[in-house]
Amino acid sequence: MMTNLFSVFDPMSSIFNLSMNWISTLLGLFIIPFLFWVMPSRWSMTWSSLMFTLHKEFKLLLGVNFSGLSIIFISLFSLIFFNNFLGLLPYVFTSSSHMALTLTLALPLWLSFMIFGWYNNTQHMFSHLIPQGTPPLLMPFMVLIETISTLIRPGTLTIRLAANMIAGHLLLTLLANTGPSLTLSLLSFLIFTQILLLTLEAAVAIIQSYVFAVLSTLYASEVN
Repeated sequence: MMTNLFSVFDPMSSIFNLSMNWISTLLGLFIIPFLFWVMPSRWSMTWSSLMFTLHKEFKLLLGVNFSGLSIIFISLFSLIFFNNFLGLLPYVFTSSSHMALTLTLALPLWLSFMIFGWYNNTQHMFSHLIPQGTPPLLMPFMVLIETISTLIRPGTLTIRLAANMIAGHLLLTLLANTGPSLTLSLLSFLIFTQILLLTLEAAVAIIQSYVFAVLSTLYASEVN
């Protein structure tokens, strides 16, 4: 029973004192392997085509030296993609709306990029702090601004994904709660609006997983 508007994001539901909501995060891992054992279908061919397109794009962004890393970002895209879509199903916990998951994905990636870059390409990393053509008088301020922008990157990745997933679900919940008090004509309009919002949320689920993976790829390409 939902006690307040944010109960839909409550991760504390349990069965036999075991928190079962986070299991939805792993459901995609049980779906993907079967694609390698079944006969070719439209679904498997579409998914393979999507992964190949992402591989080419990430390989182009990463460059020749780090092209093998594209598989990491494809896996990251797939994980977020499945979790975002599972969150659109009724009574399924939206794990990608919690910073516990999004920060767990963003922070280790960013930290590993920073450690690798500063250890192997120290001079290159220092050059990133001062954009080309900066006047000498503005250099100290540019170093400060670039340092802050670099440090907040995992936070922006985390909040962007979580906030976008929360916003749409809250709007759907708010509109659904007004249903019992509406007339039949208004209820029909509400259902039509909910369908449109659900379609929009499906698009947001795809876009946000793509944005998260692309931004992570761009951050990785800067340390090369």
